[in-house]
Amino acid sequence: MDALTAFADWLWGWPLLALIVIGGLIICFRTKFFHLTHFPYVMQQTIGQVFKSDDEGKGQVSPFQAMTTALASSIGAANIVVAPAIIFTSGPGAVFWMWVIAVVGQATKFAEVTLSMNYREKNEEGEYVGGASYMLAKGIGGTLGKVLGAAVAFFLMIEILPSITIQSISAAEPIMDIASTFGADPQIVRYIAIAAIFIITALVVYGGVKAIGEATGKLVPIMAIAYIVFGLIIIVMNIDKLPDVFRYIFVGAFTPEAFAGGFAGATLQRVIGEGVARGVYSSEAGMGSAGYGHAAAATDHPVRQGFWGCFEVLADTLVLTMSVLIVLAAGIWVPGMSEEALSANASNAVARAFGASFGTFGSVVISIFLFLFVISTLTVIVFYCEKQAEYLFGTQIAKWFRALAMLMVALAAFISFDNAGTFLDISLGLVVIPNMIGIILLSGKVKDLTNEFFSDPSLYPKAKKKKA
Repeated sequence: MDALTAFADWLWGWPLLALIVIGGLIICFRTKFFHLTHFPYVMQQTIGQVFKSDDEGKGQVSPFQAMTTALASSIGAANIVVAPAIIFTSGPGAVFWMWVIAVVGQATKFAEVTLSMNYREKNEEGEYVGGASYMLAKGIGGTLGKVLGAAVAFFLMIEILPSITIQSISAAEPIMDIASTFGADPQIVRYIAIAAIFIITALVVYGGVKAIGEATGKLVPIMAIAYIVFGLIIIVMNIDKLPDVFRYIFVGAFTPEAFAGGFAGATLQRVIGEGVARGVYSSEAGMGSAGYGHAAAATDHPVRQGFWGCFEVLADTLVLTMSVLIVLAAGIWVPGMSEEALSANASNAVARAFGASFGTFGSVVISIFLFLFVISTLTVIVFYCEKQAEYLFGTQIAKWFRALAMLMVALAAFISFDNAGTFLDISLGLVVIPNMIGIILLSGKVKDLTNEFFSDPSLYPKAKKKKA
């Protein structure tokens, strides 16, 4: 385990981060940073079109539902539990570098979604399917494309199965903690919570991609907005601390030792590395997963759906930022904390902030948020697992993998995965490597599709019309 942990730490250090950052920058330059220069237009074509009827193009779900399906995978328990912990291991300055990588990540996710839409196909049941595996196999072609596509599908499937159990456990544990304060048997509460998660998830995933799109289309916006509202209340309650909060972030980004406190190794290299890694992990830009959710979208051009990839990273970063500001504003992290205090407060930091701000009511609210975030995530990653199996083995065998994925939910009532994080990190790294290699090799195609969209007046009204 020590050797595997060391390998996982090394893999998610500079090797993978360099691959992700370089790949993202290549897309940025080849598309002329359009996601920044055309930012108002991208927002108008995404969030500005939410209430518009989506009848254009071929697909099973609306572009917005496809986006919320993909977003449900990235906005989950990690945004509340895992990501804010970076403050306690690397300092608030890491948050700044999470914001920086989000800009690059928007280009990467745009490329993933655009390519997945361009290379999608219909399966045996007449449904549109796509994603990193199809993009690699059809876009690159030949033996290399097939090998890279199969590698992404296999390792993503291997990563998803245990993560389903871990996500289920993370949703049940806060409910168990609250129930124990009222004298209830935690184990019985765990059985009830997992049973509820299993039933709700099964009802959605067995309804197919359209049901998943409809469920996430309603659940994701409501829970994200509600979480942000509660976060803003906590920030307003501590408004006098806000100048210090931003000072911790911006000063700590370049001089982390200024607020080092008890944690060791507060170097600039560590702060940048940890910030970039956590930003990538949260937004999933570079992992290739988003394309599987977007493939079923009805749209008139791959690039238009790709805009939603840009918006996903923005939305995920907004939720992540809210978690960080909650923790800092509520004083769960303060400069000069001892190693012991840092270690103690890092665990469920956002839950501690809610509890400190609202008392028992806050603990209940954050438990509800975790439960809902996990439910939305589970419905999507069970679907992702099935789609990996479909790519590798066909639609009929894939249905058995859907059942296996649901079994992993039920398993959460009886087991706990010790050291699971190490195996998840390694398997996820083995997904990122072939996906990013493919993104780099297909960056020319991304450029061509982007130029095609912005030069066609029927797609982009501001495009210059060619003279007859």
